[in-house]
Amino acid sequence: MAIPIDYETLRLIWWLLLGVLLIGFALTDGYDLGVAALLPFVARTDEERRLAINSIAPTWEGHQVWLILGGGAIFAAWPFVYAISFSGFYLAIFLVLAALILRPVAFKYRSKHDDAAWRSRWDWALFIGGIVPALVFGVAVGNVLIGAPFRLDSDLRAFYEGSLLGLFTPFTLLTGLLSVAMIVLHGAGWLALKVEDGAVMERARRLGKFAALLVLVLFAIGGMMVATTSIGYRLEGAIDAAGPSNPRWTTAASAPGAWLENYERQPWMLLAPIFGFVGPALAYLAIARRRQAMLFAGSATAVFGIISTVGLSMFPFILPSSIDPHSSLTVWNASSSHLTLWIMLVVTLIFLPIVLAYTAWVLKILFGRITLEEVRTNPDFY
Repeated sequence: MAIPIDYETLRLIWWLLLGVLLIGFALTDGYDLGVAALLPFVARTDEERRLAINSIAPTWEGHQVWLILGGGAIFAAWPFVYAISFSGFYLAIFLVLAALILRPVAFKYRSKHDDAAWRSRWDWALFIGGIVPALVFGVAVGNVLIGAPFRLDSDLRAFYEGSLLGLFTPFTLLTGLLSVAMIVLHGAGWLALKVEDGAVMERARRLGKFAALLVLVLFAIGGMMVATTSIGYRLEGAIDAAGPSNPRWTTAASAPGAWLENYERQPWMLLAPIFGFVGPALAYLAIARRRQAMLFAGSATAVFGIISTVGLSMFPFILPSSIDPHSSLTVWNASSSHLTLWIMLVVTLIFLPIVLAYTAWVLKILFGRITLEEVRTNPDFY
């Protein structure tokens, strides 16, 4: 079968698609997680909590598609990455899934019983379902940046030598807190855009102001740590971007500050960290000027910039190994076959536009603010 796109280009396309899917998840389900994390702090009465909950209730299920597509893309395009990350980080992934499972149960059950204690427990379950995934995802990204403790033997069998507690280091805790702050800012931006002008919006704006400052500070500290500590990996020797997939043929080494080298080679990549700083600054300014749409645009820009910074800094690494850099997985050495990438690209080009169109249509249909009056009178609201 003649494939119209060469192997190297297909690998690069799938790396870009993975970034699109991860950013898409953070932009859509990110504000769902953020609203859930803010729930105990922005809403004090049952009606206020229902106002916040119903700002995300009609759309959160559809946003899970991005997470599923992201996992599917890793499985289809980089099976080595899928096998090692999903088995090595098994307990962390289980923790995320357990927290995410709380969300649909809490949405469906909190209003089934008219009892304050009953509803309060489910509201806290929603909070856990929002903040735990945001924290663990951030910690996971930190571990990817510093390298995961795995190695491959000559038969390409993977051995993971880490533990759950080993995932938490000062740097990974910082990236976890940055993730939480970023998601909280995005949730505050959504609440300011979606709920009526009142107490919930004002509290969301105040917390969003604090989250914006925290994102700026943590992102700057993280950048300085990457630049000044022993974080980073570099490929050495000749690289065959169109060669067969075999991680053991890679020559890589730990190299402090190497994550910044791509910006020297390709200065246009500096746009990513610039967006990472401009986004929260724009959101902070929008809060001061009471510009709700600009606040959400700023939080979305921060999400895009911060996640893009990670991907562009690490390219072409996807999952470096901290105990055996030669086992590190890259865009070039860990992908599926040429034919598999091509078939999956055709499938993606058919279904991804459908997902995008559906998401845009739903947001258009549900456009407008939710009011307390609707919460009191609409029988379809939670």
